[in-house]
Amino acid sequence: MATPDFVLALRAKVGHETLWLSGVTAVVEHDGRLLMVKRGDTGAWTPVTGIIDPGEEPAVAAAREVLEEAGVVAVAERLAWVHVLPPMTYPNGDQAQYLDIVFRMTWVSGIPYPADGENTEAAWFAMDALPPHSDGFAERIAHALSAASAADFEV
Repeated sequence: MATPDFVLALRAKVGHETLWLSGVTAVVEHDGRLLMVKRGDTGAWTPVTGIIDPGEEPAVAAAREVLEEAGVVAVAERLAWVHVLPPMTYPNGDQAQYLDIVFRMTWVSGIPYPADGENTEAAWFAMDALPPHSDGFAERIAHALSAASAADFEV
C-alpha cells in the first residue's frame, strides 16, 4: 500500500518507533451488495481502508479513499464505529497503531475497478456471498450494517 508523504516525513524523524495514526474503513453498500477490494500487498479481501491526511475530515477521507482505490463515488451515511486497532509491525520494522473510524457509505456512481494500483481487484458482492475476510473486517462490516442510529464506541 502506498505510504502517505506525511508518514514518510515522520518516519525520517522517528525511525521504526510506533506512530499513532488515524484511519478510516469505508463500508460501501449498493442495492444489497458490498464493495470489497483485494489488497495487492497481502491478497486479503477488505472494505476500502486508508489513512486520514493531516487536517482532513474523516468522512471526506473515507470518500477520497473509495474513489482513489476503487473508482467509486460514495458518501458517508453514518459513523458506525470508533475503535483502536492492535499495535502492528510492518515487514520493514515500522510500527504503528491506528484509531479506526468506520463509516457506512452509500454508492453514488462508478463501476468498481482497482483504480490506483494498491488493489488487484474491486467488486460488488452480495451480503451473503462476501469473499473470505478477517474477523476484524467482519466486525467492522457488522457495525456498519447494523440498524443502530448512533455510532458504537469501545469503553
